[in-house]
This record gives sequence, structure tokens and C-alpha cells, in this order.
Amino acid sequence: MNDISVSYNKYKFLGNEFLTWLWYLIENDINIKTIAESELKKAGIECESIVFEIGNCIALENSLGDDSVEKISIKGDDPGLEEGKTALKKGAVVTDMNLILRVDEDEWKFNIKGESMEITSLKIPVSGKVEGEDDIEGAVLEKVFLYNKVFEVVDTLFHFFIKKRVSKEWKTVDINGIKEWVEL
Repeated sequence: MNDISVSYNKYKFLGNEFLTWLWYLIENDINIKTIAESELKKAGIECESIVFEIGNCIALENSLGDDSVEKISIKGDDPGLEEGKTALKKGAVVTDMNLILRVDEDEWKFNIKGESMEITSLKIPVSGKVEGEDDIEGAVLEKVFLYNKVFEVVDTLFHFFIKKRVSKEWKTVDINGIKEWVEL
């Protein structure tokens, strides 16, 4: 049995590949709810639509082979991602991304690190006002539900990605689609 740190270092690339794949889906307007519908239903996520958008920051890394790493950060409102696509052409992967997630009418904003799949700076949708002591329990449950929802969606989508990543289809269809997108 592997030590947890050995496993972490061995498989940390998967989160970076996940974020790169997610950027590909976003840029190509691929309907996430449609492609992962069966996984979402298994996880009990019922909704009309799931839409991701890239927020105001994306970071990429490219290992240059001689123990040096090239890091590219793109920040700002409505950032131009051409530099990021150029880095992808050179073999970089996304290591950190600011995302906006919309599930039906609700919106979450957060950062996610590829290496650890850590979600930070999470902003949840506005919840109802607490008007009295009787409303406190309901408000707490609503907040817990809203915080939990983003983790459920990301976990379910990551699970779908892993299944896709180990399938035969990954090497023949998905990689080719990503390569074509990067070359545009």
C-alpha cells in the first residue's frame, strides 16, 4: 500500500488535467449537464442547467524538463486567454482557476487548485434574510446546502472526468478535440 504522500505526488497531475479539460469544455460551449447527466443524477443533483465560466484569473505551469518550471498567470476582468492557449501549445496545464458556477439561477464564485482540488475564496448565492429566532435554523441549513452544492457539482464532474480519462475514448476522441481547440 502506498504512503499517502507518494500517491499524492504520483496522481496530482489529474487535477491539473481536469482544470485544463474544464477550460476546453467552457471555451467550446460543451453542455456539462448533458455530457455528465448520468453522473449528476447518481449524485442526486437535479437541475435544469449547469454552466461554468472562467472568472478573473487562471494560472498555468509548464515543466521544462530540467527541473525548471515556467509559470503563467492571467488576471483581470474579462482576461484575454490567448497567452494561456499559447502555453497549452507548449505543453502547459492549468494549475489554478477562478470559476463561476451557475446551477439554474444560483451562482457561486471560487478558485480551485488543480494539484489538490482545493476550493478557496468561495462566494455562495445570496440566501434568505433571518427575520427572527425561528428563522435561524432554516438559514443555517440553507447556508450549509449552498456551500455543499458547489462541492457536490465539482466532485461529480471530477468523478466523470476520471472515468472519461481512463477510457479508450480519451486517447482517440477527447485528446484530439483538445489538441484541435488549442491549435485554433
